[in-house]
Amino acid sequence: MSLVEITAQSHGVLLDLVYGGDNNFTGRSVYRRPACYLHADAERLLGRAVDLVAARGLKLKIFDAFRPSEAQWILWNHRPDPEFLADPRGGSPHSRGVAVDLTLTDFSGRELEMGTGFDAFTAFSHHGNSCVSAQAQGNRTLLLGLMRSAGWDFYRLEWWHYQLFDSHRYPVLGDSALPEGMM
Repeated sequence: MSLVEITAQSHGVLLDLVYGGDNNFTGRSVYRRPACYLHADAERLLGRAVDLVAARGLKLKIFDAFRPSEAQWILWNHRPDPEFLADPRGGSPHSRGVAVDLTLTDFSGRELEMGTGFDAFTAFSHHGNSCVSAQAQGNRTLLLGLMRSAGWDFYRLEWWHYQLFDSHRYPVLGDSALPEGMM
């Protein structure tokens, strides 16, 4: 299993790994050592997305990517909500290294308006929600179009979540899959 580390320098993205601090829905740090990894197949598609986004004068900001199965259990135990969190017994695309949570920013790093923040577990987070502003709808559509053009699938309930189309063919991985653990 090949996990590739994603850094601002190596991939031209911004990182705000929210589970590495206490500003997330659990109210505490989930990762002891926050880091961003993707399976090599997903990393290739991320590279395509970065190029497509940069051509529009924008950047990607990543909130989460590979999530060790131990972390998925922490999130699930805090909020067992199958609409917004994958049940760890079945495995999450994040725990397979083939999902990424992200948004668009301008080149200075200012996030584009998306109508909700990351991990807003409400119907306002759904793709196509017409109750968010027209600007947010347009920005979500732009993100969706760029990510789909790069080869990513999306999750209809979370504007920020993208994954490989065949995510379940990849094995669920724990912290021991990393060269240096995150947990």
